[in-house]
Amino acid sequence: MDAMDRAIISYLQYDGRMPFTDIAAELGVSEGTVRRRVKQLINSGVLQIVGVVEPQLLGWNAAGMIGVAVQPGQIEAAASQIAQFPEVSYLFMASGEFDLFVEVFCQDREHFVRFLNEKLHRVPGVERTQTFMILKMFKLSYRWGETGPPRVGHNPRVDLEDQ
Repeated sequence: MDAMDRAIISYLQYDGRMPFTDIAAELGVSEGTVRRRVKQLINSGVLQIVGVVEPQLLGWNAAGMIGVAVQPGQIEAAASQIAQFPEVSYLFMASGEFDLFVEVFCQDREHFVRFLNEKLHRVPGVERTQTFMILKMFKLSYRWGETGPPRVGHNPRVDLEDQ
């Protein structure tokens, strides 16, 4: 990835539907260059363009973060199985008291309890869990590496030439 790829990504992080012609005009390159680079970024797995929804607006009102302690040697297998559950939106390995952290969205508390008892606790290797219910979300962002939106009209070609 070079400075041009990063500039294209910065525009798409704030508006995934921004026309390639607009991005090209801002960067001083052809629309074909932007289109080709976006296709390469997607094909290489660096970039995904998706619609992000607010779960509670779709009726998913019970969200939580769950710390999971796993038996030694079974973290990868447990994570692989947990990742398949549709309620799981985010899963990562961590250091500290818990081996895995799982972000979960369920329709209601009853659904959340079923998820814990009928799915998560039945995964081989799971020793114990601790649940942290999400009471209020203050920030949810998928924008990485940029401190603010691209400065439209600021002549980003100068930034690209500096790199």
